[in-house]
Amino acid sequence: MSDTARWAVLGAGGISGDFLRALPHARLGALHAVGARDAARARAFADEFGGAVAGTYEEILGRDDVDAVYIGTVHTSHRELALAALAAGKAVLCEKPLGISVAETEEIPAAADAAGLPLVEAFKYRFGPFPDRVRELVSSGALGEITEVETAIGFAADRGIRRLFDPALAGGALLDAGCYPVSLAVGVAAWAGRLDALAVVSADGVIGTTGVDEDASAVLDLGGIRARVSTSITRTLPRAATIRGTRGELEIPNVWGSRVESTATAVLHREDGTREEIATGTVSPMAAEADATIAALREGRTEAPEMPWRETLATARLLAEWRSVL
Repeated sequence: MSDTARWAVLGAGGISGDFLRALPHARLGALHAVGARDAARARAFADEFGGAVAGTYEEILGRDDVDAVYIGTVHTSHRELALAALAAGKAVLCEKPLGISVAETEEIPAAADAAGLPLVEAFKYRFGPFPDRVRELVSSGALGEITEVETAIGFAADRGIRRLFDPALAGGALLDAGCYPVSLAVGVAAWAGRLDALAVVSADGVIGTTGVDEDASAVLDLGGIRARVSTSITRTLPRAATIRGTRGELEIPNVWGSRVESTATAVLHREDGTREEIATGTVSPMAAEADATIAALREGRTEAPEMPWRETLATARLLAEWRSVL
């Protein structure tokens, strides 16, 4: 690998464009190649963002001058492309969800482990100084014993966005957006040392006319921590999160940040009635997750500590259970 890692982006859609607008802020890598099912589309995308090389997925993965790939395609192609990239010797940063089933989600880390290569699920809110601070507050006992997490994410999507409303493309609120609140709850449980028994206590939702889940909420149990999570692709929901413990609670007004800037503020309410404003610096979160992937590659690690496989797998299992009861 050269001093600056050479990234290939697989997929020439909107999320890949956001990643490429963020990549110049990364310290450890830069764009080298773009792959798409349509080589002409890949070439146009590479020209727009300054990629030297373009071609089909197979052509890009067959190159020796690519160190890592970012997968920004529809959910149903994540498994195929991630496995192909790992087999080709590339580090992988894959958009969430890593797989559309528990079996897929288990298969991909197993392949990365066998290849000795990094695999990172791209939950961008996990990367940067703010999530580091939240992990510290939870793991240090500053909130006491964690008892509850409450969080949501929802938006009113254009019904013309096929990938969201087509069952054949694994559409629906849970896999596209609901994975965020579930992964946060899983993270909190892990940071609190409670990620053992996992269960969906109760759940409800709305299945739309196209057959995908459009709006859903659930109560989860994660090692005794109660998580209340909600998601929607038909209505806007608060982007906030509250983490409650026996010694206080942490209120995060915008827990997910944006694709261009990580979140930076929260309020810690202590049991004695005092409050503390929490503030950190911000980063380009998509650049930060790219750097975490390359850091793992350089250091010979297969996982990034911000999004370890254990938490990816726990999230997938809870999502599958939630989907099964709707």
